[in-house]
Amino acid sequence: MTSVSLKDVAKSYGRVEVLRNIDLDVEQGELVVFVGPSGCGKSTLLRMIAGLETITGGELRIDGELMNNVPPAQRGIAMVFQTYALYPHMTVRDNMAFGMKIAKKSKAEITAAVDKAAKILQLEPYLDRLPKALSGGQRQRVAIGRAIVRNPKVFLFDEPLSNLDAALRVATRIEIAQLKDSMPDSTMIYVTHDQVEAMTLASRIVVLSGGNIEQVGPPLELYENPRNVFVAQFIGSPAMNMLDCKVLACGAQTRVSREDGGDIVVPIASQAADEGKPVKLGVRPEDLTITDSDDYLLELNVDMVEALGETTVLYFDTALDDPGFIAKLPGIHAIRKGTCLRLATPPEKLHLFGTDGISFRHR
Repeated sequence: MTSVSLKDVAKSYGRVEVLRNIDLDVEQGELVVFVGPSGCGKSTLLRMIAGLETITGGELRIDGELMNNVPPAQRGIAMVFQTYALYPHMTVRDNMAFGMKIAKKSKAEITAAVDKAAKILQLEPYLDRLPKALSGGQRQRVAIGRAIVRNPKVFLFDEPLSNLDAALRVATRIEIAQLKDSMPDSTMIYVTHDQVEAMTLASRIVVLSGGNIEQVGPPLELYENPRNVFVAQFIGSPAMNMLDCKVLACGAQTRVSREDGGDIVVPIASQAADEGKPVKLGVRPEDLTITDSDDYLLELNVDMVEALGETTVLYFDTALDDPGFIAKLPGIHAIRKGTCLRLATPPEKLHLFGTDGISFRHR
């Protein structure tokens, strides 16, 4: 069953077009994450689903019902904001119960709903505390609990962890994942700029850029098989390396030449019309290894080393492309600046993108 359906949805402020041609179906039980750079429209799209922003064009349906002009309170949604928005003079119990009291639910119904949400979120010991006596993570759990008690059709999360420090973000992210597991039929739409949140929480990720959807799919599908250069460089940290190349030979495999004169055979099919055209060869930093073999991808000088313990990140001084070239190696490596290294990668880890930015695998 489709919980949320967006058909050709658009949003404009006067002549400024913020979102265009948004088509997306969110199935019941999914946790769909919107990601993209600042200004891409992800929070605006979430607020349109919530009813906090008007829809300029297209249709929004929740459980099959047209919602374009339905007030937020009647859409069957609950929203968790970036700021906790708790009432400071109310206890945790009263904060969670407030929406149900406004809806004039019975005392017994309110008590049962609050107790159930508190158990799910492990807030039972804190029900009689004021928000000021809670940690940031606990306050965010209260905000989530306030949404749960309403038993909504759809949960909306607008960057709920961005105000937490790094340790609390990890703990609260795990709690949200456990919450989703405990409520398998609940539909959740989640906005974040944090790739780790997106990759670990999402059933599917929606990547937005410039008001358009660039790609939709499971996290690992977007990581392993990006549709275009934007998705390839947005998903993953550090971003995918890109090398400017030219197609030498086409067929079931594609032979390309680098700017430094070397040739590479990429196990990706190409068409006869691609011969002689410029392409971008992509490789993720974590797919690179150091080799002494003559069968290597590039030979470069190390410009900077970041020894992070679990990984060693190498930055190379290269004229092949403006952003430079990065390798991310597991563990600790005693490598110094200025060292000349040969870098290799399994051929199946390479990507090819045409002048239109589209991956050869998606053509």
